[in-house]
Amino acid sequence: MQKWPTGIFTSIDGGLGAGIESVKKLGVPTVHLHAPSQQLRTADSSAQIKSEFATAGIDISVVFIGFPEDDYQTVEHVKQTVGLVPAHLREARLKQTLEISDFAAALGVDAIGMHLGFVPGSPSDAGFQALVTTTRAVCDHCSGNGQYFHLETGQETAEELLTFIEAVERDRLRVNFDPANMILYGAGNPLEALDKVGKHVRSVHCKDACIERQSGQPWYEDAPLGSGDVNIEAFLRALNGLGYEGPLTIEREYSPDQAGDIESALRLLEDLRTKILG
Repeated sequence: MQKWPTGIFTSIDGGLGAGIESVKKLGVPTVHLHAPSQQLRTADSSAQIKSEFATAGIDISVVFIGFPEDDYQTVEHVKQTVGLVPAHLREARLKQTLEISDFAAALGVDAIGMHLGFVPGSPSDAGFQALVTTTRAVCDHCSGNGQYFHLETGQETAEELLTFIEAVERDRLRVNFDPANMILYGAGNPLEALDKVGKHVRSVHCKDACIERQSGQPWYEDAPLGSGDVNIEAFLRALNGLGYEGPLTIEREYSPDQAGDIESALRLLEDLRTKILG
């Protein structure tokens, strides 16, 4: 596969970019797949999903995990509900995460990813240590499946993320870098953050966002690729400098014209890939 194949974030049981037919229509060779419901993670369903994507010539590079109780209504809701951080949900969510790792393995996918949640800032915090232990369990399970565990950026600064990665001490722990999330969560300049965590980056989301928010605009609303403050060309040049050769996966979450925005983003990425790589 060529360097920087384009892709989209998709699902197969509803939601963002739902359905393999949508992916085939766009003509992209790769996807990040949102993990489907448990009913679609059986052995028979897994075999069917794997066959459908293989027949279409579409590579699933990462299976992403989300939980029904995840609530992005406000940043405070995120802190209380998202990922493996909520202590009262952690055991059940860890079990589900390991099951999804097995589902991804059945598909032949070598990475799972998620928003881990707001990691406590201090390594001396009991919550920090508990999350380290849980993350090690995920990494060790992934290792047995020949997989990596990708943490999506945004909720921590680059320095906080590095501190956590170093504490976990697992080479299977990597980063899915989403530059727009750095802006949306106020976690720092995306390009500066990429420079700091770059050696850990194994997948990316090509997503944009504006620093200045409009009146009444939801805090989490992203922008059409190239129209925000990420500076996508500079982002790609930085990835090139790091030696990143993996997929450029478009994530366009909130738009009245999602399909149109994704098509425009694909054209932009193809133009920039030619400009940068020749």
